[in-house]
Amino acid sequence: MTPRDTSDHRYVADPAGLERPHLVVMMTGWIDAAEAGERAMKVLVDECQADPLVEFDDDAFIDFRARRPVMSLRDSLNAELRWASINLLAGHDRQGKDVLLLCGPEPDSAWHRFSNLVAQLAVDLGVSSMVGLGAYPYATPHTRAPRLSVTTPSAALRDRMPTRRTTIDLPAGMNVVLEHAMHAREIPAMTLWVQVPHYVASMPYPAASVTLLDALNEHGDVHVDGAELRSEALEHRDRLDRLVSTNDEHQVMVAQLEQVYDEDEQPAGPPAIDPAGDQVNLPTGDELAGEIERFLRDQGKNG
Repeated sequence: MTPRDTSDHRYVADPAGLERPHLVVMMTGWIDAAEAGERAMKVLVDECQADPLVEFDDDAFIDFRARRPVMSLRDSLNAELRWASINLLAGHDRQGKDVLLLCGPEPDSAWHRFSNLVAQLAVDLGVSSMVGLGAYPYATPHTRAPRLSVTTPSAALRDRMPTRRTTIDLPAGMNVVLEHAMHAREIPAMTLWVQVPHYVASMPYPAASVTLLDALNEHGDVHVDGAELRSEALEHRDRLDRLVSTNDEHQVMVAQLEQVYDEDEQPAGPPAIDPAGDQVNLPTGDELAGEIERFLRDQGKNG
C-alpha cells in the first residue's frame, strides 16, 4: 500500500527507501521509573540519526491546557513557543537496519483512533516488529544487574522470553494499547520493562537505560552502542556504593535485597508489583532516596 496523508497525519519525508523497519515506542506519561525508557529513546534518536518522517495533528491528540506550550521570554520579547508533539522518526542502527521511533507524550484523548492510525502506518511502512520501552520501581538492589519483564499479546513471543508469567489487572499505557493494535495486524509486538531500585526511582538511573538498550539489541534486533550512557552508569554505581557504605542501616537493606535477588532465579514482573515488596523487612526507601539525592547534588557542586 502506498503511504498517504490523512487529516490526522502527514508525511514530511519520503518513506520509499525503508526496508522492513523495526518500530520502537517510548511515549511519556505512564510509568517510567528513573526516566529509563525516555533516556534510552534519546540514545536511539541520536545514534540512529533519526529524522522526522510523520507529523501528527497534535490538536487532535494533545490537550494543550494540560500540556501548555513553553514560552521563551528574551529581554521581554516573546521569542518562541515550544509545543508538545508526538513524533514518528526514521533512522538506521549501527548495522544499517532501518528503525522507526515513536516518541513524545501519550495522547490525551482519542486512544482508539491514535493506536489504529499508528498500526496502519506500521502496515503501510512494512514494519517487521514493534518493541516498547518502560521501567518500574521494584525492591531490587543497585548492586545487581537490572532485570526485565515483558508484556505482549503474543503467546509465541511470551514463550521465547525468559520471564515469569503473572496474572494481574492494572492500568495500561499507550505502548500496551499499541501491542494489541499491532498484534491484530499480525505484527509481532511487545514491551520490555526494566526494574529500577525503588530507592532511586525518582532520579536518573542510567544502568536501567543500558539494560533496555541491551535487551533491544538481543530481543528487538535494534543495535546501538550507548557508550556515554554506559560510562555514566559506572560512575553512578560508584557514587551509590560510596553513599551506602557510610550508613549501616542502608548496608543492611541492600544486603537483604541482594539475598532476595540471588535466591530468585527468574525475574519478577509485571510493572505493578508493590515496590516496597513484602519479601523482606525493608524501609520504604524514601529516607535513602532523600540521602542519595542530597549526596548527588553535593557531588555535582564539588565536581
